[in-house]
Amino acid sequence: MIPRTLFSPEHETFRDSVRRFMDEEVKPHDERWQEQGYVDREVWLKAGANGFLCASMPEEYGGAGADKRYSVVLMEEQARANNSSLGFGLHSEIVAPYLLHYGSEHLKKKYLPKMATGEAIAAIAMSEPGAGSDLQGVKTSAIRKAGRYLLNGSKTFITNGWHCDLAIVVAKTDPAKGAKGTSLLVVDTTMKGFTKGRRLKKVGLKGQDTAELFFDNVEVPAENLLGQENNGFAYLMQELPWERLQIAIGAVAKCEAALDWTIEYVRDRKAFGQPVAAYQNTRFKLAELASETQIARVFVDKCIELLLAGKLDTATASMAKYWCTDLECKLIDECVQLHGGYGYMWEFPIARAYVDARVQRIYGGTNEIMKELITRSIGLGGN
Repeated sequence: MIPRTLFSPEHETFRDSVRRFMDEEVKPHDERWQEQGYVDREVWLKAGANGFLCASMPEEYGGAGADKRYSVVLMEEQARANNSSLGFGLHSEIVAPYLLHYGSEHLKKKYLPKMATGEAIAAIAMSEPGAGSDLQGVKTSAIRKAGRYLLNGSKTFITNGWHCDLAIVVAKTDPAKGAKGTSLLVVDTTMKGFTKGRRLKKVGLKGQDTAELFFDNVEVPAENLLGQENNGFAYLMQELPWERLQIAIGAVAKCEAALDWTIEYVRDRKAFGQPVAAYQNTRFKLAELASETQIARVFVDKCIELLLAGKLDTATASMAKYWCTDLECKLIDECVQLHGGYGYMWEFPIARAYVDARVQRIYGGTNEIMKELITRSIGLGGN
């Protein structure tokens, strides 16, 4: 296997700490979290105390000022622990960067330190019942009146939505302008008219709280606007490459974990008097999957290097997101097959990984949308 060159000894020491945290504070509780449909808030506080939240945020806002490779380590170790319940990545590496890059000093100081400790849990509210990957179709409106925005509408499929203390809401501040009339508002759950709907029951990601959010004449102070009014769509486009790369990072790490579980299983499991690994079909299939995972690993690590250098573009991130999540679904399906009937039993990690993987091809922009973005980069954009 090609050795990885991304990480320093300090990163690997951090990885050991994260792995211990997953073993001691996450794995023992995950089955219960999946049954109840959400994690205990205490795990957020423990993660904050260990420096595992908002690690890449500046120290002046409660973070560690660490480079994003530390965040990559956190994502990889959560995937390898086969945990889909924790919404740490979205909180730390999607919501927090929006606040850092576009928020006023007041907003940064108000929210980021509490996000770093786990006292405040954050969500981003993009998707609506009629607008998923097509963010231009957002109907939620925020009309400015006397120094405030009057926010009305609803959101769905919101990760951390049931737990959240604040949400970045994508809304139309000038509905007549379409995408060019979109803005981002920081909405605090203490604001009157902001209500949370039911926790949504999903096929997978069962322990991750996903909810509906409703806004009924919520008065949002004008100072809670991120960046400039009507520039929200541009901000979303600037941040989405990192979000999509995060999905690819998790996908590759889950592929590596699934291969490890499956190799161990086929060595131990016997069929017709010999280990399943003794059959040529098993060995060849795993050779194919290991090769494809190695290809994905090298590509994703290169994308991380580009990100660190400020050179990761939308098309390349879209390639990583679509290709790696397609591979994840295919690979885990093959690994389920190699487990036989046990691969369909919930007590086996491969079964849980199977139901968790499918949504990767949908959220963060469907893989069909990823292909549309890639075609534009090669001069074949559609209408």
